[in-house]
Amino acid sequence: MALKQISIFLENSPGRLLEITTAFGEAGINLKALCLAGTSDFGVLRLICSDLHQARNIAMEHRWPARVDEILAVRIPDHPGNLAGILMPLSDGCIDVEYMYAFTGFSPGEAVMILGFKDVEKAADVLRSSDVVLLGADEFKTLEGMEY
Repeated sequence: MALKQISIFLENSPGRLLEITTAFGEAGINLKALCLAGTSDFGVLRLICSDLHQARNIAMEHRWPARVDEILAVRIPDHPGNLAGILMPLSDGCIDVEYMYAFTGFSPGEAVMILGFKDVEKAADVLRSSDVVLLGADEFKTLEGMEY
């Protein structure tokens, strides 16, 4: 049930993010969800995009340090307190969330949380046993133009 994202490591310099997004745009790659976290020297751009394979090829062509990771996508009602309800079983299972980002617009009244873990399978098992709705590649294909 895990999905894949590409993480690109980039130095914090003017135009670097523009360079990456322009290259993906010119290749017809649509960015479905993203997170950019950084320090004063470098950042990590995490992307779920319409064509992961092509995005990886572009990163290699440009020599951008990148990797592909498995992540979990969780659908939750967009109401106060629901994120805590997702995190509670993970905490009870002593599973650390390494990073998280979110997007809305997947369906009315719901949000999608993207979660990264060291042990994705263990986290997925804990969430499934807690009746949390995990999204797979098929659900993401319903978002216009997704290919997994």
